[in-house]
Amino acid sequence: MSPPSFAHKLAISTAFPRLTVGMREAINIGFLAPLSGQVESWGLPGLNGCRIWADWLNRNGGLMLGGHRYPIEIIPFDCRYDGKRALAGAHHLVGEHDVKLLLMLGGDTLTLARDYLNQRRILTSTLLPSDLSPDSPYLIAPSELHPVYNVTGVEWLARNRPELRRVALCTQEDALGLPSLASYRAAFAAAGIEIVKQIRYRADGVDAAAVVQPMLDAGPDILCWCTSRTPMVHAMTEYAHAQGFAGQILSCTLDQYERLVARTSVGFMEQTVFQFPDFDDPLLREKAFFFNQPHAFFEEYNRRFPGSWSAVSWEYAAILDIWHGAVEKSNSTAPGSVLAAMKQLGHVTHAFGPARWWGQDMFGIDNALIGDWPVVEIRGGKAQIVDFGSIPDWLEQHGDLLKREMMALGQLWDQRVSNSAGLLPDNDQAVS
Repeated sequence: MSPPSFAHKLAISTAFPRLTVGMREAINIGFLAPLSGQVESWGLPGLNGCRIWADWLNRNGGLMLGGHRYPIEIIPFDCRYDGKRALAGAHHLVGEHDVKLLLMLGGDTLTLARDYLNQRRILTSTLLPSDLSPDSPYLIAPSELHPVYNVTGVEWLARNRPELRRVALCTQEDALGLPSLASYRAAFAAAGIEIVKQIRYRADGVDAAAVVQPMLDAGPDILCWCTSRTPMVHAMTEYAHAQGFAGQILSCTLDQYERLVARTSVGFMEQTVFQFPDFDDPLLREKAFFFNQPHAFFEEYNRRFPGSWSAVSWEYAAILDIWHGAVEKSNSTAPGSVLAAMKQLGHVTHAFGPARWWGQDMFGIDNALIGDWPVVEIRGGKAQIVDFGSIPDWLEQHGDLLKREMMALGQLWDQRVSNSAGLLPDNDQAVS
């Protein structure tokens, strides 16, 4: 059994000695993610969550290392989901701030920075396991298993709404969208749901009508937005509402879903399925996971950063929690020692329960944590967990299918190729 994290200790004792007086120089954590622009909702809310985590830790004594306590400082850099800015940010955070852990969204922001981070042996986290490769041994994905967890939403729909037989799906052409498309294609194939339309559109966005109308024209029971960015998810959902779509909507994320409910209707958004819960969900109280007090985190987050809760508000903080446990176990912040301590924990408790290290077959290295993941549905205008799907169980049955779809879109670790229009399958439509 893994040792309790700081947050777990905090949950069972709110009377830690206040040892901030006399604490030594801070240990710096780099936060390199989009804090503005179209992908802001997958960066800035995560920084907010990290600030809460750091405040909790520092108020209760800081990080214990070598018999001394050290405060944690989160150093942010806004990469705006731009590769060149991300590279500059990596140089800034490593060279000027000597960060001991670099938190990243990943994807296209990691590509140019990868060699520099490898050379410096910087322990770096990504929310995209498709970034992993044996060439990047210090890159880990211990929090989010994007996009593999999306199979759980499809599997749940297939079990609970078997009348849904036809799907139209779309995604942007980037390192977030293409692996997601592969996962959804594999999941629909495993569930026996026919794909009647596939559309890939420019990553910088297009008019929602140009994407959604051809999908509607195909007569689907399900509209699937894959891992489209938040502005596109909102625009496409509102367009589908305006056109009178009465079927099922499925999306990886649904950030600020309350705004969609207000702009469409409670009835239209009813039964929309996605993958990220609010942390006041009653079912999370039954999960012994990293905060062990998700409701308290959710309340403090919304008090300090109202209206900004998103899919990633807790995810980077979850990585910090696992890192913190490994640092105290190894009594070191050295990347090799911390990573070894993480792996020695074996089965780790991640956000939604027990998880294990995985990824060798798909990504060439076991640097991703895999376990259960929630399926979330809008009911009466509020997100509600309806199931916890087992990713390991699905992969045991359908892993080869997922690997084939990843390969078809050039997303396996040993491919790493850009997907041009010439690589579009015959049933894909490109929208520019």
